[in-house]
Amino acid sequence: MTLLTNKVIFLTGGASGIGEACAEAYAKAGARVFVMDKDEASLNQLCNRLGNTHGGFVGGVQHEADVKAAIELTIAQFGKIDVIHNNAGIASPSKSLDQTSENEWDSLFSINLKSVYWTTRYGIEALKATKGSILNTSSMVGTMGQENHAAYVATKGGMSALTKAMALDYAPFGIRVNAICPAGVWTPMLREWATQQPNPVAIENYLDNIHALGYCPDGDVIADVAVFLVSEAARFITGCIMPVSGGAELGYKK
Repeated sequence: MTLLTNKVIFLTGGASGIGEACAEAYAKAGARVFVMDKDEASLNQLCNRLGNTHGGFVGGVQHEADVKAAIELTIAQFGKIDVIHNNAGIASPSKSLDQTSENEWDSLFSINLKSVYWTTRYGIEALKATKGSILNTSSMVGTMGQENHAAYVATKGGMSALTKAMALDYAPFGIRVNAICPAGVWTPMLREWATQQPNPVAIENYLDNIHALGYCPDGDVIADVAVFLVSEAARFITGCIMPVSGGAELGYKK
């Protein structure tokens, strides 16, 4: 028996990047995965790879009606939800606070943070029934800060703080709530950003070197820890803000 046999996982932003790696790892570990993503083409490709024992829904996590419909469809298809993984997020724009427009600010917060409100509001009763868990994809920048990403950093700091509050609120129901915190991770979004920089090779070297272990990883290293955190192996872990960062936060290096 694998770690997640018979578990039903509702995953947002799962059609690419870290979310895609998590979806594939969850399925490999025995879970049935229901993925919500705005990118219909990528979602269809993922669902075809995973097979018909899994499911998907095209929609935006910032829209209440989409989240409600996706969670209802998950329960209708699988009969329960054991895990909600709030992974969907955006990182743009790369700006200081005073240069960030109100629309940009609102978009980052509605997708990265308010989406957790919607998934919890419409999924909490299902999690109470299964004594399930919630996993939030946060970021080390929420603790460390990052230059010219003020709104994004604020959403991830909020995500980590919210995780702790939720862990306390839902512990009486047997529901665990944790966050996973990458530093740099090679995703399509990061690779596109790197190619747009004045010196792409220097940026790749920089992203390798900020990690004490010496390289910027792919999403599989995040997915492996996600599998653990939503499994029974982590049954006594809640309110944890788990760095999966290759030691990026440890301090100055030569």
